[in-house]
Order: sequence, then C-alpha cells, then structure tokens
Amino acid sequence: MAQKTATLNLRVTPELKELLRLAAEREHRTVANLIEVLVYEHCSRLGVSADIKKQPKKS
Repeated sequence: MAQKTATLNLRVTPELKELLRLAAEREHRTVANLIEVLVYEHCSRLGVSADIKKQPKKS
C-alpha cells in the first residue's frame, strides 16, 4: 500500500533552487526526492528519528 504524503512549501533563494535542481539532475532524482534523501541522511547522522503513530479514525 502506498504511503500518504504531506505538502511542504518553503522559500529559497534562486541560487539554492538552482543548486538543488543541478544536484537532483546529477543523481537522476526529482528535487523533492533529493530533499527527502538529504533530510533522512542528515537525521540519521544526528540520531534523530520520528516515531509516527497512526491516529485512530474519528467516528
């Protein structure tokens, strides 16, 4: 089953946007996927983890 996603909007400088685009292109990734990989790698190095539990459905 596919995992649900959430939207994250952020503002960056044009230079950072271009760096992200170039880095993503070099790794044959989308910019969104590159950011996801970078965040997971950074959190792993810091020992940060998120214990995300499913919320019970409201009736």
